[in-house]
Amino acid sequence: MLNRSVLLGIGESFSLQWVDTIPFFCRYFAGTFFVVYLKEIDAGTITRGEIMRQIYLDNSATTAVLPEVAAEMQKVLLAAYGNPSSLHTMGVEAERIKNAARRFLAEACGGRSEELIFTSGGTEANNLAVKGVARRLKRRGRHLITTRVEHPSVLYACRALEEEGFTVTYLPVDGAGCVLLDALEAALREDTLLVSVMHVNNETGTVMPVAEIGQLIKEKAPETLFHVDAVQSFGKLPVSAAAWQADLITISAHKIHGPKGCGALWRRAGVPLAPLFHGGDQEAGLRPGTENMAGIAGFAAAARLALAGREKTATGLARLKEFFLRAVSEAIPDIMVNSPAKGAPHIVSITFPGVKGEVLVHELARSGIYVSTGSACHSHRADPSHVLLAMGRTPKEIEATLRFSFSLLNTEAELEYTVEKLQQAVAHLRRLTRRK
Repeated sequence: MLNRSVLLGIGESFSLQWVDTIPFFCRYFAGTFFVVYLKEIDAGTITRGEIMRQIYLDNSATTAVLPEVAAEMQKVLLAAYGNPSSLHTMGVEAERIKNAARRFLAEACGGRSEELIFTSGGTEANNLAVKGVARRLKRRGRHLITTRVEHPSVLYACRALEEEGFTVTYLPVDGAGCVLLDALEAALREDTLLVSVMHVNNETGTVMPVAEIGQLIKEKAPETLFHVDAVQSFGKLPVSAAAWQADLITISAHKIHGPKGCGALWRRAGVPLAPLFHGGDQEAGLRPGTENMAGIAGFAAAARLALAGREKTATGLARLKEFFLRAVSEAIPDIMVNSPAKGAPHIVSITFPGVKGEVLVHELARSGIYVSTGSACHSHRADPSHVLLAMGRTPKEIEATLRFSFSLLNTEAELEYTVEKLQQAVAHLRRLTRRK
């Protein structure tokens, strides 16, 4: 039985200023998140409210910050708030926290402390890798290679470089979204500066053969640098600069229950980069500006938790994914699973013909279930998914597609409830479609 007064916070006092602007608050109870919508407030005290169960299945977009991570961030925000560039005791303590975080995250990528650069997130790190290499080495060549299914931060960086006179080859993928190695081999040239490939696709969960790609590059074009966007895999799958023969690796905090606004680029020692902007000597002059110390502390805390239980996490996520796919397939006819069977354990892309994905997202949200139609970076654009287009899906199929992405905060009970509501919504929307 749910303790309703615990969930509602009956008798809790809230500032009227906050109640006026935020008419709800969250509760975590019995392994599930609930949102309480405030209905009656007497002198700043809750007297009545409504409960809605919250099932968050959009973990590829972002994840909930874990309490342990928030606690580490709070220490920095309230106590160790010095500028790490300052020479006094407060600055020295901040520098110590930053260096410890840098060391741990660099080693998690398979590198050394001095090789890691803190950024504002995966997008900035990807831009720094792609633009930084191209602009620093442009006298040696002007050719780059990536794939048609990369994150927009890589694709748009490449398009920006094309406007600067660089040439970019966008490699095709197969029906499962995996890059074609023969196409990569054929595309490599003497003037190729960089190959940038994601480890796990953020829309489908396809795992790219980055170790094979790294080996191919070093054999066929040893001067070409290799960048791996590991934002969706870090903390869930093995990440290894040595195994991948990578020169640059992008990671991010908010995909592993850390804070938004903090990421990092691991750069092998000696790899030349041009900074994106200027104004200070922080991060070896490659990322000027006072560091986001709370974010950095939170990033390291989240990474420690994720890596300590990575194998258990991967097993648990794979179990949830298998359970969900089996339940959906049994409950809803005529669906198409876009994610490969051997993909990442936390991402599932499914097409529901006869239903508009955006409408289905809103239908599920009415039941407190949160999913997406694809990448959060493209959620406000009408263009069909470039990933699914590259995989050979039609615009109509793409329009009917949802992405479900899991974390270990999810449970099988939540997924059962999701499938129940999903079955009802799909059946209802298909009936409406047939009437038209």
